[in-house]
Amino acid sequence: IILLLIVKFYNLPAGQSIYRITGLAMVNGKNATLETRIKPGDTITTGRDSELIFVIGGHAMLLRDQSQLAIESATALLITGLRLLNGKLLSVSRESPLRVETVTASIGIRGTGFYVESSPEQTYFCTCYGVTDVAAIADPGSIVTVTAQHHDRPLTILKTAERGQHIRNAPFINHTDQELALIETLVGRTTPFVFS
Repeated sequence: IILLLIVKFYNLPAGQSIYRITGLAMVNGKNATLETRIKPGDTITTGRDSELIFVIGGHAMLLRDQSQLAIESATALLITGLRLLNGKLLSVSRESPLRVETVTASIGIRGTGFYVESSPEQTYFCTCYGVTDVAAIADPGSIVTVTAQHHDRPLTILKTAERGQHIRNAPFINHTDQELALIETLVGRTTPFVFS
């Protein structure tokens, strides 16, 4: 039996970018509050046992504990990339293409929901839905294009491996469809799949 999830759309008040803060979150080195405005060019960090859910334009993100995220931009309004120096990020970005960079991976996002975990030795990446181009920084010839409907091909991108072996299939871990549904509602959308 398939159950349809009925989602209430959460509209943030005009000028507000943070939906929820749990624990400690900082934007450009200052403690974040619900009134803190997050914009392209900012750097966000979260503390131990912390989480931050926020929106920038058509992008909604859930940044987990002990993470550091730099939001790259070409202009004051347009996000061109995300640099996850360490930590865990769930994001929905269907409005415009962007690039996600970690220590071990460079990922082209073409309108998707995705989850990424970054550590010094490896990156875990799940194309929750949509299309992504995943490249290993240590082996530029290792490139994989993933087209996913529903978490079809999670990957691990290693810092050290034999040539051609830096990108490997991985299990589905550490994020949920309910979290994706929540952040999609923050930007007035629903997930492209129905889940039980």
